[in-house]
Amino acid sequence: MTPAIDAARKAGIAFHIHEYQHDPSAASYGLEAAEKMGVPPEQVFKTLVAEAGIELVVAIIPVEQTLNLKKIARAAGAKKAAMAEGKKVERSSGYVLGGVSPLGQKRALRTFVDESAAAFREIYVSAGKRGLEIQLAPQDLLKLTGGELASLCN
Repeated sequence: MTPAIDAARKAGIAFHIHEYQHDPSAASYGLEAAEKMGVPPEQVFKTLVAEAGIELVVAIIPVEQTLNLKKIARAAGAKKAAMAEGKKVERSSGYVLGGVSPLGQKRALRTFVDESAAAFREIYVSAGKRGLEIQLAPQDLLKLTGGELASLCN
């Protein structure tokens, strides 16, 4: 049980948990998840944390995409953004890198979800540890995180 799963349960949303054997040598945790679950990579989203101005923000984007720092800065109303240092991510989220979930984070951060998520009935995000994914509706993800849709990728 992870804080992400607890948050989904407490909210009473529909979700499914998918567990797979994580390979520590995998080049990309997200692409590994898509492959092992047998789902299209554009439906599996990774959770990134960026520094936009003076605040940390969460960006949730498809695993095969790259976060456009200008776009996340614009979405957050900041002049510029940079990827947050790993230790800051782990401290603010309570999760280890490669297993950061947008749900149940230790400190709630403003969250932005790539607009491509709206094209799917359900998407997959980390459930709080490597090898564990949660499948849920994008609208439920937005509701649980207080997030908003934005164009975030190149």
